[in-house]
Amino acid sequence: MRSQIFSCVLRAATARPTVARSVLPAVVRARSYSDHPQETFESFTERYVNFFNQAEDIFEVQRGLNNCFAHDLVPAPSVIEAAVRASRRVDDFATAVRVFNGVKVKVENKTQYKDYIEELKGLREELGITLEEELYPDWAQ
Repeated sequence: MRSQIFSCVLRAATARPTVARSVLPAVVRARSYSDHPQETFESFTERYVNFFNQAEDIFEVQRGLNNCFAHDLVPAPSVIEAAVRASRRVDDFATAVRVFNGVKVKVENKTQYKDYIEELKGLREELGITLEEELYPDWAQ
């Protein structure tokens, strides 16, 4: 696709130089990713906590989880808590449990995962979420 656009622009440049001057900057600008400011971890956390606090149905919760976990970072415990509470608020227990599975995949090592589990222990007890590590402690992970 990209090569087709540039070949079209190059053909236009040889035929009509004024068209190429007006089209080429738009093509280059559309591919420029450096124009977007970097989001801080704190603003990321605040944005997703607010999002999950306002989510009204399971579609919104799952869409938010997909977007949140697509970033190259592990969400803060406050984001995880908001997501789990949103899942339970829309009455989807399975998604609430899967949030913890998502954390397990995103963290770098078992120690980080255990830290998340320990920090969110009160929430899990409050909502009745038991993880497989607690049910089957002898299983190798």
